[in-house]
Amino acid sequence: MDAVIKPLRGGKPAAKSNEIPPSDFQAAPVRPDQPRPSREDAEQAVKTILSYIGEDPSREGLVDTPRRVVEAYDELFQGYHLCPAEVLNRTFGEIAGYDDFVLVRDIEFHSHCEHHMMPFYGKAHIAYTPVERVVGLSKLARLVDIFAHRLQTQEHLTAQIAAAIDSILQPRGVAVVMEAEHTCMSVRGIAKHGAKTLTTRFTGAFRDNPDEQNRFLSMVRGLNNA
Repeated sequence: MDAVIKPLRGGKPAAKSNEIPPSDFQAAPVRPDQPRPSREDAEQAVKTILSYIGEDPSREGLVDTPRRVVEAYDELFQGYHLCPAEVLNRTFGEIAGYDDFVLVRDIEFHSHCEHHMMPFYGKAHIAYTPVERVVGLSKLARLVDIFAHRLQTQEHLTAQIAAAIDSILQPRGVAVVMEAEHTCMSVRGIAKHGAKTLTTRFTGAFRDNPDEQNRFLSMVRGLNNA
């Protein structure tokens, strides 16, 4: 059967600088007073999964596994209890008139796919063009960690990071590139180890000015290939 090639839609859709709702970064998704299953409930769920795959949760090597898994989840998904906006709320004005973009590259991250709850990991490259004030460089890496420590798709993760910086810092533009390997693709299913997924998000000057976007991409590629 021949493949059907659909015609492209006429015209280029208008780009939106921020399609992520502010609630995604202005507050932590889980409030301290929000009702949740107990730790005992969570550990029992792990025991159920162990039984489902054919294991005996009572054998010596697995007796403490439910506790360890829940403790690991507390660490791996701590992003649900952290507020991204709080990370970016302190800025500095002593920049001597600096008016070029600030690039932080090779920010290592790890997250979990919301479809299979399997890890994906890689690097983020972030740039923004400040208006009078800048944020501490470590805060950009911290922002990546907060969003990455939740169940994610790489596309949504990329968009969230860009939207938070764009809305909170209100720079002239934001550029985010993320490259990652997904274990749900490399160790199961199609099992293509080493395949990388690349996602981008541009706002403001990086979206509207091709030269600025290309300069950012050239710096990321050039530094990575140096």
